[in-house]
Amino acid sequence: MAIGTIPTVKICGLQSVEVLKSIVHLPIAHIGFVFAPSKRQVTPEKAAELIAYLNSEAANGQTIPLTVGVFVNPTKEQLSEILAVAPLDIVQLHSQETPAFCSWVREHLGVKVFKTVSINKTEDKVPKLADVEAQLNPYIGAVDAILLDTFDPIYGGGSGTSFAWDCIPVYQEWARASGIQLLVAGGLHVDNVDQLVDVYAPDGVDVSSSVETDGVKDSAKITAFVERVTRK
Repeated sequence: MAIGTIPTVKICGLQSVEVLKSIVHLPIAHIGFVFAPSKRQVTPEKAAELIAYLNSEAANGQTIPLTVGVFVNPTKEQLSEILAVAPLDIVQLHSQETPAFCSWVREHLGVKVFKTVSINKTEDKVPKLADVEAQLNPYIGAVDAILLDTFDPIYGGGSGTSFAWDCIPVYQEWARASGIQLLVAGGLHVDNVDQLVDVYAPDGVDVSSSVETDGVKDSAKITAFVERVTRK
């Protein structure tokens, strides 16, 4: 993304129709539903309820965000069963899923694929472009975006902590050359996201825990975060 371009916003871990109703008017590009083990995990039926609400708003002329399902090492059968109940737009894969698996998801389930790249919080060495190419070139043509997130030993990501941002440029260089979107997550909040946007210009930002109060999504915090990113 070019410097000065506004990145997209993804709000992850939605569980409530009431919260969704309070933020649907905001310029949010993606809403994430967590199907992996997590305190934010939803059932396919709950996700279907949230998607149905969005579709009803779309029918009334409201621009709605795309829906993203977050998974960790799912099987093809699990994905097929969940998408049969909850018709997601995007599947986000958060662990060791192979390029072949990502391609299968795109081709057979008819959705876009986001692939997470987990970065160790204690990593103090910026990777070389050649290493990033070796890691990610096999995913070219198999994914629509990569998402940089802080590694979590239990859940893979979604830790609410940040990684060293100085590794972002090498991934951004790879993403631009590959025609793939670059999203950044991990410890973002209203007081640091503008620095991320100004310095590193990702294509999108992803937030969850910092827009919660007592573990529940807070529409006022979501609004403040979105306004900070979009500068409105």
